[in-house]
Amino acid sequence: MAPSHTMPVTAFAIRSALGELSLSGRALCVHSSLRTFGHVEGGADTVVSALLAEGCTVLVPTFSYGFGIAPPPGSRPAQNGWDYGKKVESPGAGRLFVSATNEVDADMGVVPAAVLARANRARGRHPLDSFAGLGPLADALVSGQTPLDVYAPLRALASVGGWIVLMGVGLERLTLLHAAEQRAGRRLFRRWANGLGGPEEVECGGCSEGFGSLEPALSSLARRARVGASPWVAYPAAETLDAAAAAIRADPEITRCGRSGCDRCADAVAGGPLCAAQLGS
Repeated sequence: MAPSHTMPVTAFAIRSALGELSLSGRALCVHSSLRTFGHVEGGADTVVSALLAEGCTVLVPTFSYGFGIAPPPGSRPAQNGWDYGKKVESPGAGRLFVSATNEVDADMGVVPAAVLARANRARGRHPLDSFAGLGPLADALVSGQTPLDVYAPLRALASVGGWIVLMGVGLERLTLLHAAEQRAGRRLFRRWANGLGGPEEVECGGCSEGFGSLEPALSSLARRARVGASPWVAYPAAETLDAAAAAIRADPEITRCGRSGCDRCADAVAGGPLCAAQLGS
């Protein structure tokens, strides 16, 4: 159910919040839940338009697991957060991901879908975990993404002084923290998908349900605002990447979720998949 709020959220309110947070004109990676705002005049497209009108470059996760396939028998690394004995579906069988597609998983939310619907958007070429962007730096942010360099857009965001904005969602949805795991020395998980060249191995993040435990390490970096009923928290990408990586190196168990027997958490804490190419063997 959408939160109760007497006044509709307008583009002006969104732009005012960006100014309050000193984020006007910056590159922003946005993770959002539109329903936390209350009623937004014009819906998700108003949010995207307001960000662009404030001079921002908008980067959003546009994950599309419908292109995934089962792991091939000859490529099954150990310690990969995957039960190879379990039968899995291959929704991507017979389909090829291309950056021009507007397909995106429903749980990504309506703001990423609104970004993809824009004619001039740019989208990375990772078949499962792509990022899409709009605005002056969009091409520069997403162009480096490849199937085996999934978080290149987030490193690019950090390099240009960009920020992460959580709009009504928690640290569990902050994808940059997977890049921090990688910076802390963990190897990313391997999955499989049908990309431009057919079946291919790709990098992906693991379980993020324990990321809320990183809040104390990041609290000094946070800027906060409220838009309608939605609490916004903004973090500088570069500093957040460094602080989270340091916290994970100091306490590898900090990212564990509370679910008993989570293979993805256990294998991530152990260092990630034992891929011969990554280990140099």
